[in-house]
Amino acid sequence: MKLVIQRVRHASVTADGVPTGSIGPGLMILCGVLDGDTPADALSLAEKVVRMRIFTDPQDKMNLSVQDVYGSILVVSQFTLGADCRKGNRPSFIRAAKPPLSEDLYELFVQHLRELGVPVETGKFGADMQIDMAAWGPVTILLDSDELKRPRRQSEGDAT
Repeated sequence: MKLVIQRVRHASVTADGVPTGSIGPGLMILCGVLDGDTPADALSLAEKVVRMRIFTDPQDKMNLSVQDVYGSILVVSQFTLGADCRKGNRPSFIRAAKPPLSEDLYELFVQHLRELGVPVETGKFGADMQIDMAAWGPVTILLDSDELKRPRRQSEGDAT
């Protein structure tokens, strides 16, 4: 699974012209499910997102999580995160998981975020959606479940 996470002051999504989700301060997440992704990927990414310290404390250090600041999360499905642009000029989306797997893992990710105690709003899976948001910082983080599985090299720092 691939996630694009943005810290936002507010965000909303409209699907097929109908508002489906709106949040105040928190995280806007684009969620792409790829072939080979598993329920374990969805669960581990949800736990990582909820605990990720990307909100500032009173000393202006990124030390607080979305839970710490009582923020919300807006999750929008995004199959184009599986794009392969290595060949030619037209992206290939063959790596994107097909429904029902993609929808099931997306829903599992959202469900687990909620189980972890964060208010979550969503778009409409597979719909034509428009997103309106005010980026905060901006802070944008890319998470890939495959990268989380790889052992870290010694040269990589340990930001706890």
